[in-house]
Amino acid sequence: MATNGMIQDSFWSCGPKPGAFYSCPGSTTAPKHEARKRTLYPSVTGTSVLGITFKGGVMIAADMLGSYGSLARYRDCSRVMKVNDTTVLGAGGDYADYQYIKSVIEQRVIDEECLDDGFTYTPATLFSWLTRVMYSRRSNFNPLWNSLVVAGLEDKKPFLGYIDKIGTAYEADTVATGYGAYIAQPLLREAQSKTPQMTQDQASQLLDRCLKVLYYRDARSLNKYQVAIVTKDGVEIKGPLSSDANWEIAHLVSGFE
Repeated sequence: MATNGMIQDSFWSCGPKPGAFYSCPGSTTAPKHEARKRTLYPSVTGTSVLGITFKGGVMIAADMLGSYGSLARYRDCSRVMKVNDTTVLGAGGDYADYQYIKSVIEQRVIDEECLDDGFTYTPATLFSWLTRVMYSRRSNFNPLWNSLVVAGLEDKKPFLGYIDKIGTAYEADTVATGYGAYIAQPLLREAQSKTPQMTQDQASQLLDRCLKVLYYRDARSLNKYQVAIVTKDGVEIKGPLSSDANWEIAHLVSGFE
């Protein structure tokens, strides 16, 4: 009986165990199966990113609030970046994932500059690459929890594209992510239809108006934002800027206490 017990202990010493895989006794090459961790929900998030094309260029804007759940925790989170002299990127969603994407893009731009072959990333190439990155991560059940807006000049023409966390992508003259897709997008489309060849100043005023509306309506928004402008002269990032908000009629609003 003792011998039989020793054999059983030796045989079952490597498994199987509940929730684990069986490894042969004495095997030194048995694989170690470790649980992989996935982001189940974002922690610190940014809200809407707005974009619009105008005569001779393109413009995107995003506020600078980082929300920790319902808490307006961080008030200086930049969510627009300059990629190169023809391309900019804006991001909503998880801020840590945006920082990861930003670091990867910055390194790829450095690597491209080191080649010194006369080629640089254009808005269309960055848009295409990010589309495949987001879809690949989604297919591996480990998505980057972001909605991205790529803007710039492609062959001297305005380019504006949207990509979400599952790889859905499209190009348009106006884009809006997050809550802005419901509140700001109708305003952008209406203005674009009335003034197809709007000037840079008109586009800037329109984005300011949309961001003001989002500040009134979106609980995750802040009256402090940045604007990235791409023209033939290069990229310019303005901000922090703020809108002239008016809360005089706030006492007339009831039923939401």
